[in-house]
Amino acid sequence: MRQENEVIEQILDFAHSEDRVRAVMLNGSRLNSKAPKDIMQDYDVVFFIRSLEDSSYKTNREWISRFGELVILQQNDFENGSYIFLMQFKDGIRIDLRFENIDRIATEARKDTLSKILLDKENRRIELPLPNDSIHYVQKPTESEFNSVLNNAWWIQTYVAKSLWRDELPFAKYTFDVILIDCIQKLLSWYIGEEYNWNINVGKYCKWFKNLLSEDMYNEFITLYPTVNYDEMWQSLFHAGEFIQKIGKNLAEKLQFTYPIKDDMNVTKYIQKIKVLPRESTEFK
Repeated sequence: MRQENEVIEQILDFAHSEDRVRAVMLNGSRLNSKAPKDIMQDYDVVFFIRSLEDSSYKTNREWISRFGELVILQQNDFENGSYIFLMQFKDGIRIDLRFENIDRIATEARKDTLSKILLDKENRRIELPLPNDSIHYVQKPTESEFNSVLNNAWWIQTYVAKSLWRDELPFAKYTFDVILIDCIQKLLSWYIGEEYNWNINVGKYCKWFKNLLSEDMYNEFITLYPTVNYDEMWQSLFHAGEFIQKIGKNLAEKLQFTYPIKDDMNVTKYIQKIKVLPRESTEFK
């Protein structure tokens, strides 16, 4: 497997050999001193070119072989005309290579505090702070944001309960595993943010929860992910409600917000009734 210095050298050699490439920027986790270092880390790279109207990098992709032998490639376009190649190579190296217009280099470089200019053929002398992850810190919620997430966390539980009662497993899994878990992740992100005085990055899709939560809290969280067994899913649903109450009340107290205890109690009673409601029922009693 290629080492980081080898990959960076390949990227810069390619850029030097291509007159259309006017500058190169590295960003992402490889510039984050707090991010775990392992062999799965991507290389997030931006090539700044003369004109995005030149689509030859997309139409003739032979250049990609200079970086290695592909496992799979995905190419996506953005609304501003820029585009990206997500490239997974057989030796384990992954490079996400975006093409941007050179005139946007200052704007793009300042979008992310984890940015570093590796090559600037036009000597634009863009001054950037030392790479840091401050732009990715958890943001303290407003009371409106807090209320919205709690409202959705309790509202969506009625969907989960109804779909379990109807034997609609795909819908139950989506509403629980995606929507409800997303609400819980936001609450936990705020819980961690408050603990760290809002100077913490929990990682993309909360991937660093394990390192930032206590062992007991993390284990309680991951037990919420249910199987396809309906009894276990019902158990996870009620457990989720208890967990939301614990985290929500803690946050409400610290942030001086109001926890929606009425929603909590009403929804809990409602889904308890659904759980014991006979499948053949024609009335809700």
